Amino acid sequence: MKITFFSTKPYDKTFFDNANKAFGFSMEYLDLPLSPHTAQLVSGSEAACIFVNDRADAETVNRLAKAGVRLLALRCAGFNNVDLKACQQAGIPVVRVPAYSPYSVAEHTLALMLTLNRKTHRAYNRVKEGNFSLDGLMGFDLHGKTVGLIGLGKIGRVTAQILKGLGCRVLGYDVATHPEALAIGVEYVPLQTLLSTSDIISLHCPLTPETYHLVNRDTIKQMKKGVMIINTGRGALIDAKAAIWGLKNEQIGYLGLDVYEEEADLFFEDLSARVIKDDTFMRLLTFPNVLITGHQAFFTQNALLNIAETTLHNIHAFAQGKPLENEVGLMG
Repeated sequence: MKITFFSTKPYDKTFFDNANKAFGFSMEYLDLPLSPHTAQLVSGSEAACIFVNDRADAETVNRLAKAGVRLLALRCAGFNNVDLKACQQAGIPVVRVPAYSPYSVAEHTLALMLTLNRKTHRAYNRVKEGNFSLDGLMGFDLHGKTVGLIGLGKIGRVTAQILKGLGCRVLGYDVATHPEALAIGVEYVPLQTLLSTSDIISLHCPLTPETYHLVNRDTIKQMKKGVMIINTGRGALIDAKAAIWGLKNEQIGYLGLDVYEEEADLFFEDLSARVIKDDTFMRLLTFPNVLITGHQAFFTQNALLNIAETTLHNIHAFAQGKPLENEVGLMG
């Protein structure tokens, strides 16, 4: 069985080639993203493997189907970039990697919190220049702070466990109550209570029509003045222009982003020699209390190994006509 991979980097090839020793698939790696214009490049492949910023809208899905693709395999957890209805109509099952390493994302969440708080990135640059002044580097103890987690799936629960270990009070909001979260000590509260009570708010929910721009002017106004907001989930959970408004009005005191709504044209590429034309993104970079990383929260050896193995297991199950335990239905 042949698989065409889109948006691949050298590290993808390394981990998938190693994992493929147990399967023997024929694999073609493309560094191009999936779009209606690149869909025809799957010629001869029964499966297409895509990542977070690949475009699998109805037009693309129909072109994949015409080219002979019978399976769409996501090497990530999120599937908001896939038109599931179009896939169903085309008879193309969609599989994903629901849990690769919740620790990788949870630990990066903590890294953003600590860096913004203790300003270690600024201190590092100062010391390199021989500046040992502490002015402007003051932080606060995380111990005793109230952290609100929106979304308590596996990543959210691991994040809660880490924060409880640091002595934080952890509030949670989710559509479902998880016994494991209760056992950790998470206090489930209404969203409005979480927004108004939390010193730090961290987003771990999927992107759905209900969570699109969950952080907007109205919700920012409900938050504590000087709140810290962390997003390692999906970029469109935050209205970036509203966040800029919150930063300018000092309603938001700290903003840590590993994802960005318009990241598809930016992240995973070296643009250091080019002019970035996204004015909203460039405005965010001007704030001293904003820290942005390029969608790297998942990027650990453990996660990449799990992603490669689970993705190929999903494709192998399809090739063998077995049940697809990681299939994504129209209801997710």
